[in-house]
Formats: sequence, C-alpha cells, structure tokens
Amino acid sequence: MPTNEETIRTLYAVAEASSKDTDKFVSLFADDGYFYDVPGGRKYYGKDIGMPVDAMVAAFPDMHRELYKFYVKDDVVIVELALQGTHKGDFHIAGGVLAPTGKTMDAPCCDVFHLREGKVTSFHCYNLPSVVLQQLGVLENLAAALKLG
Repeated sequence: MPTNEETIRTLYAVAEASSKDTDKFVSLFADDGYFYDVPGGRKYYGKDIGMPVDAMVAAFPDMHRELYKFYVKDDVVIVELALQGTHKGDFHIAGGVLAPTGKTMDAPCCDVFHLREGKVTSFHCYNLPSVVLQQLGVLENLAAALKLG
C-alpha cells in the first residue's frame, strides 16, 4: 500500500491540467470522504468530489499545483503549495462567473488531508480567493467583472 504522502502526491498529479483524471481523483477518497473548499464554504461528496478539479481546469487550462512542503504525521498530511495557471475559461466563484481575463495566478494555498487505510477521508483546501482575484485584475471592481451565474 502506498504511504499517505504518496497517495496525496498521486491525488495532486491527477488534478493537473496536463494529466487530469477526475475518476482517479475521486477514487482516492474513502466512501465517506469529502473535499471541503473552505473559503467557498462548500463540501463535495461522492462523485461531486471531482467537480472542483474539473472547474479549475476549465477556468485555467494549464492548471498546475506547485508543491512546496509536505508535513506528515500519522494519518494527517498538510501541504503548502501554490495554485498556478492562466485564466482562459469561465471561472465560477461565489456570486457569479468571471469571464476569462488572460491573466495568470500564482496563489498560495494550504491543504489539510486526513486518511484512513490509504484513502482520503477529508480534504480541506485553504486557498486565498482575494489573492487570486487581485492577480486576475478584478478585485478592485469585482461586481462589474462578474456575470451572474
């Protein structure tokens, strides 16, 4: 059985735009596992766990997660990373849809995973929407940039 760190590295690899495999991503979760987009306030269960991966690749077709540091203790894995990509597709966020800006993001993120018997039971993603929106050039006038979705 892979180590917990290896499982999480696989999870990131199949979430990359260049090698996206949503079914494989979902398969790495326990039956009762979930993905929690903390700033968005939404939890995803079952097949819906793959929705954030698909949405990010649709908005950022070159989506990449630069993995900086892993912290592993028993069944907990914490990862410091950056979300990187060029905004070329509709980006669905709370409040509406942001049309492509053509700008790039390189936003800090911290992910916290709990695992049981090699499967992810919880994935809490702590990203910084304000940094992403600033880098995309829309933070100053977000209301004008959004299409109601």
